[in-house]
Amino acid sequence: MPVLTEAEEISDIAFAYMGSKALFAALEYGLFTHLSKGAADEADLAQACGLPEERCRTLVTALTGMGVLQRTEAGIANSPAAEAFLVKGAKYDFGDYLRLQVGKQMYPLMDQIDGALAGELSEEDTASYAQWFSDPAEARLYSESQHAGSLGPARSLLRRVDLSDAKTMLDVGGGTAAFDITLCKAHPDLTATVVDFPNVAAIGKKFVQEAGLSDRISYVEGNALETEWPGRHDIVVMSYLFSGVPDHTHDDLLKRARDHLAPGGRLLLHDFIVDADRAGPKNTALWQLQHTAFTPEARSLSDDWLAEAMTRAGFVDVDVAPLIPGMTKLAQGRAA
Repeated sequence: MPVLTEAEEISDIAFAYMGSKALFAALEYGLFTHLSKGAADEADLAQACGLPEERCRTLVTALTGMGVLQRTEAGIANSPAAEAFLVKGAKYDFGDYLRLQVGKQMYPLMDQIDGALAGELSEEDTASYAQWFSDPAEARLYSESQHAGSLGPARSLLRRVDLSDAKTMLDVGGGTAAFDITLCKAHPDLTATVVDFPNVAAIGKKFVQEAGLSDRISYVEGNALETEWPGRHDIVVMSYLFSGVPDHTHDDLLKRARDHLAPGGRLLLHDFIVDADRAGPKNTALWQLQHTAFTPEARSLSDDWLAEAMTRAGFVDVDVAPLIPGMTKLAQGRAA
């Protein structure tokens, strides 16, 4: 029995790819959004999604087996998690992040993980974000989906960290300003500057304008690794930056963050960071592996390494703790 159980666990890991693709397909056809209007049978759901009934039944069966859907007396229904996170327009909706960025950009890159690990890829295969985001279409796909994926962490950070005394914030690699919009809405005296690529900034400015914050959130356009950062600030934010750049850039980024903070200012670094014993979290470790497929020199960030690196860079009161349980962590430190 133990051997059989272990075999089932290994099979679950191997079949995870299929489950992910089922989820992406359901998002593509708006299945969860249709079911948010009420339970339905396969025939009605197929018509609403524009799918042949039998194929819809096959997809629904897979999603039910995964626990994302459930069968009730009234028909097929969303699970509570699907209703909260996968319905278009829901408060915590991050379906576009999964459907667009993960499904259409990140998953195809995993096909080259073998070559990335062995160091056999060409420069074209491992083009930097700067080259990738020089394509307006790719920049838009990534940025709009990332915006949806960053709103949740931004709200979690808002609950975790007291920023009531902060007046100025620098968001390095801040994308479409999801963190800045969330934090500025909560703190009327806070202003923010975002450093990111021009094509990303163009999209971010539209989100900022829609939020009515164009007078408080501005952009410095350029590669955050090379562009001069402005001024000294009360807060420096780096979210998902370290996992997307080569490991040899990390010490300089920490030093620059320290140099651009006012005395007592705080660095807030949010990313995929595994535990010191490197036994997990599982999803964090898998995200790190995904980044390796695109950036072979990416570091497998651990909380002990990051705490030591921040201390070396001149930060005190360093703390690293989970932000999204089982997925990301938030590292904090004050400029001495």
